[in-house]
Amino acid sequence: MSGWNALPEAVRRERQATGIRQWRAWAERHKASIVDPGSPLGRTKAASPAGIADVRNAMTAYVIVRAETHDQAVRLFEGHPHFSVFPGTSVEVMECLPIPADM
Repeated sequence: MSGWNALPEAVRRERQATGIRQWRAWAERHKASIVDPGSPLGRTKAASPAGIADVRNAMTAYVIVRAETHDQAVRLFEGHPHFSVFPGTSVEVMECLPIPADM
């Protein structure tokens, strides 16, 4: 066992509470840019021509932000509590593109 799950339960609970407080403070600082505060993510399934299967990915939560540019959006996450409290190594920022008008 390693990482988050190797921590004693009391330590995990305290870190989680600290992380949530810090996330709320981050969200308050960036509230003008947050479109959807998101939520933690759970189990993942994939649908394909072969059927439905349980799969794993590294995503643990999501939040939707609005910014003038992709670079400005990613800068909102500099110093995010995800890095100091939770065992994550990065925050991935993806653009949501418009659906082409001819569809």
